Amino acid sequence: MKIKYSPLSVCVVSLLAAGLVTGIFTGCQKLSEDPKSNLTPDTYFKSQSDLDAAVAGMYLQLAKDGSWGFTSKETCYFGSDDLTTDPSLNKGNQREFDQLAGSSDNPDITAMWKGSWTAITNANAIIANYSTVNSTTKNVSAGQAYFIRGLCYYYLVRTFGPLPLVVAPLDVTAQPPRSPVDSVYGQIVSDLQQAKSMLGTTKSQGVPTTFSASAILADVYLTMAGWPLNDATKYALAAAEAQIVMTSGAYDVNTPYDQVFKTRNSSESIFALEYSVAGNLPNRRFGSTNVPLDEVGLDNSSGWDDVYPEINFYKNRPNCIRSYYTFYDTLKLLQPDKKTFKKTLWSDPVTHARHPYYKKFRAGLVTNGIGDGVNETDSTIITIQPSTNAETIISRYAGVLLDYAEASAMAANGPTTASYAAINEVRQRAGEPPLTAGLSATAFRDSVVYERAYEFAEEFGVRWFDIVRLQLLPQVTANRDPLENPILSTNLAQKYIAPIPFSELTLNPLWKQNDGY
Repeated sequence: MKIKYSPLSVCVVSLLAAGLVTGIFTGCQKLSEDPKSNLTPDTYFKSQSDLDAAVAGMYLQLAKDGSWGFTSKETCYFGSDDLTTDPSLNKGNQREFDQLAGSSDNPDITAMWKGSWTAITNANAIIANYSTVNSTTKNVSAGQAYFIRGLCYYYLVRTFGPLPLVVAPLDVTAQPPRSPVDSVYGQIVSDLQQAKSMLGTTKSQGVPTTFSASAILADVYLTMAGWPLNDATKYALAAAEAQIVMTSGAYDVNTPYDQVFKTRNSSESIFALEYSVAGNLPNRRFGSTNVPLDEVGLDNSSGWDDVYPEINFYKNRPNCIRSYYTFYDTLKLLQPDKKTFKKTLWSDPVTHARHPYYKKFRAGLVTNGIGDGVNETDSTIITIQPSTNAETIISRYAGVLLDYAEASAMAANGPTTASYAAINEVRQRAGEPPLTAGLSATAFRDSVVYERAYEFAEEFGVRWFDIVRLQLLPQVTANRDPLENPILSTNLAQKYIAPIPFSELTLNPLWKQNDGY
């Protein structure tokens, strides 16, 4: 198939292939073949069903393994204290960034780079062609494309810094320059504002709404108020966008914390990527990847030991029910009889890593009490699987509340009654008492950042992006336990963004590598 695309080493999914995966995002149906061929964007976009297929293909390219469907998407964020990995084993890609010594030829960084660019390229094709379709709902399809393009640019700019701005199909020979960070954020804001005007308000699993766009936009503005833009005028804008979501009444934090990660489309899920093992689109972010190497199920399946929190991040946790549901600190070790398990504390020298793990990402999707990641009881592990049907939540309501709390307090030079109410709503669900009244703006902000760290522990860069925008690496690295992988960098200021993949620099010789790489 011939299609013009950005030369950013993007593997563009054909619009024909997009038509094969619609079922994944509408009913998690099994994929089927389509004999059509010789299609181009100009001839393909003729009906709403064509647009639906193209939108599904856009999501597929973003959600799949090798993009946002596995731990590799988080490798650039392992400098955070909520993420660490084994000092040996086959974890070298994550370990590099955990030691703040990531390299441009690290194969994992392509998961963030190529996956996001592929989705952007597909979004560009939809935006360039949707107007030719005779349909009353074509604007919703375009709105989803604007939303995904803005979302992907948001992750890319925070991860890699200056980026080429590609907002239309390009000739294969094009070599667009990297644009400054402020220009990239300008495009992100524009895309999300456009998405707001085109998306609906009705919640549908896996489909963003206008409130989804406002939720991401609130987070974008809050980030723009920090490093590297440091534009304090954005605090008020962040609070205003968050308030749109809060007053909509569409979401709440009434779902018990542990159930948020075991179900689909909970009351606080604002936007999530959907997965289907049967449809060849598994989510491998749950299950095996979060399980200790020491743990073995009755069926002889075992953990992968890919990711777990730093020791002091765990030790500094709040004493609440949320922490109980978040952290897994007592391992179940299969005994020689291959039938019984012995409960063993994470710090026991008999354990391999001598670290706690994450409980909230063990089960995967739970159906009739059975998790499709780790299926276990309080005393027994039945099976440990890496491929699950669980959704990956990109935006949830607790994040909107915390964004509002911080942004409203900073905009007013001190927390308001509404600022306290927002963070206390999150704390109440967590089982914590209301936050102390009378805090200064800075002290209140720090309290929100702490709350966010544990509310969103190990959730797709949330903690890392707080560390970046507030320039917290000196404090975070100083608090590392001696048992952690040693920090190898001598210039922390250069480690807030990742290197541009070496393969992309080869394709774009006028680009300059980020400092420190």
